[in-house]
Amino acid sequence: MSISVSSQDQIANQDQFLSQLIDQCQGKAKGDSTFDAWLQKRQQEAAGWVLESRMPHHKDEEWRFTDLSPLVEHHYQKRQVSEISSDSLQSFHFGEAESAKLVFVNGHYSPSLSNVKDLPAGVTIGNLANLDAQQQSKVTDYLTQQEGGEELFTALNTAGFDDTAVVWIPSNTEVETPIHLLFLSVGDDTPTLIQPRALVIAQTSSKVTIIEQYAGLSAATPYFNNPVTEMWVAANAEVNHIRLQQEELNSFQIAKTAVTQAQDSRYYSYPISLGARLSRHDFDVFQTGTQTATRLYGLTLGNGEQLSDTHSAIAFRHPHSKADQLQKNILTDRARAVFNGKIFVPQAAQLTDAAQLNRNLLLSEKAHVDTKPELNITADNVQCSHGATVSQLEAEELFYLQSRGLNRQSAANLLIDGFAAEIIKEVPVVSVQKQLFRRLANRFIS
Repeated sequence: MSISVSSQDQIANQDQFLSQLIDQCQGKAKGDSTFDAWLQKRQQEAAGWVLESRMPHHKDEEWRFTDLSPLVEHHYQKRQVSEISSDSLQSFHFGEAESAKLVFVNGHYSPSLSNVKDLPAGVTIGNLANLDAQQQSKVTDYLTQQEGGEELFTALNTAGFDDTAVVWIPSNTEVETPIHLLFLSVGDDTPTLIQPRALVIAQTSSKVTIIEQYAGLSAATPYFNNPVTEMWVAANAEVNHIRLQQEELNSFQIAKTAVTQAQDSRYYSYPISLGARLSRHDFDVFQTGTQTATRLYGLTLGNGEQLSDTHSAIAFRHPHSKADQLQKNILTDRARAVFNGKIFVPQAAQLTDAAQLNRNLLLSEKAHVDTKPELNITADNVQCSHGATVSQLEAEELFYLQSRGLNRQSAANLLIDGFAAEIIKEVPVVSVQKQLFRRLANRFIS
């Protein structure tokens, strides 16, 4: 098969793009401890994986609906930002709902903006660089150890992250109020590469709620945020995970969340995507024991020319487990959404109960969604279902509400709120619910 000159140029530009990104990952100061040597080796391995890879292309099944050419147009550089004013955080507070807050600016920990006080005994919350030698030794069993680490953008993050948000909940410990991980992106006159990392370890019979939030503070130039979050949920532990993506609308985010669940564990996640010109979230859940419970309730709001891509995979490997996934997208203008959800139920995972549904509300003729829910089942004693719907605001419902005294805009907003409420009301932090409903209000014009 022949390749056109333009296609050859595009491939060459993409290869050069990866090389430029890896160049930004080199030259960081290294210590001489055992942990530093271990981390340096892991990062060198990851850099090798990136250099042996190629940029995803629309002919790749996993990327065929997501065009990365706008991302490749820019030359990104890493930039460490000095301390920003605490006044910049006013819109990122959840009031009394927070028990602790870790703030990272362009991937670097900001101790002056963080709060790690008043936590239960034994709970470790901080950044990787400030862990003691014993804590660092324990972290090596988890950091960069999730499956799928050789995937391109995950490997790019591993090769280049400078620090990591670390949350370690010891056995038989419950943290009653949420822990807030806030990752801020601050740009300048040069496109910026940002690679945050988060590691959450919930040990046996522990319980915690995590609010993981991404937001931008400057819209001057595009930036590329490439975060990776690893979560380890031990036996009988419970993690509630709220993920808020609120990047600037000229930015790019390609994110990975990888979760491992042990026997009898419960993992409930609420990924909310509001910002970025182009965003992609790969969400993988791996089961390592029986009787696990998994919930993925996600919501994407898109307008303008936003593109939001959600790829998820739940891999069962043992019997008697349950998964419930509901992804809702609300789109207007020329916005696009992609959903590809996979649930794997092999022969060993008998008596699995899994449901997957993608529901989409399109508010304009040019809004578009590509949806592909998938069940991969070889077990013969399971209860599994999947489906997708695409709809618009119903004229009859609008007419009914207008007949009761509402104008068309108010009627449309009420129906949109009702569509989103099924997700938002499941979010286990009331102050986050209120913020999301405020963000939803008047965002869409019917």
